[in-house]
Amino acid sequence: MRVRYRTADVNILGKIMRAEALGEGVFGMKLVGNVIVNRVVYNCSPFKRITTITQAVTQKGQFEGTQIGLFVGNATAQEKKLAMECIKFWRADPANRALYFQNPGKEKSCKKDWYGVLVGRYKNHCFYNPEKLCNL
Repeated sequence: MRVRYRTADVNILGKIMRAEALGEGVFGMKLVGNVIVNRVVYNCSPFKRITTITQAVTQKGQFEGTQIGLFVGNATAQEKKLAMECIKFWRADPANRALYFQNPGKEKSCKKDWYGVLVGRYKNHCFYNPEKLCNL
């Protein structure tokens, strides 16, 4: 188990994975989940006080997905299953150690540096690892 969780954490993780990356399929959704779980696992600024998945998802100004209709309602059984995989064990590059992701827009380049160093891209999402800040 990578992090402790409650039922509400599984639901909110599934919802944010859907809201942020539904169009990028299962792998893209799991990469988003990976980043969120990383924020709970790693004890570095600005996540020092983040101890639950719910806190990570609802941290002010972090995820645009919390403001859109795809975030409303409950996660589906499939979304909860994907969320549990991220909570239990699942990790993959480019999100393996990333703490940030950004969707710069379709066919737009990733910024080289944005809250860390660009470590990779999957479809429309760019992933960043602030290695020096967090000693990941």
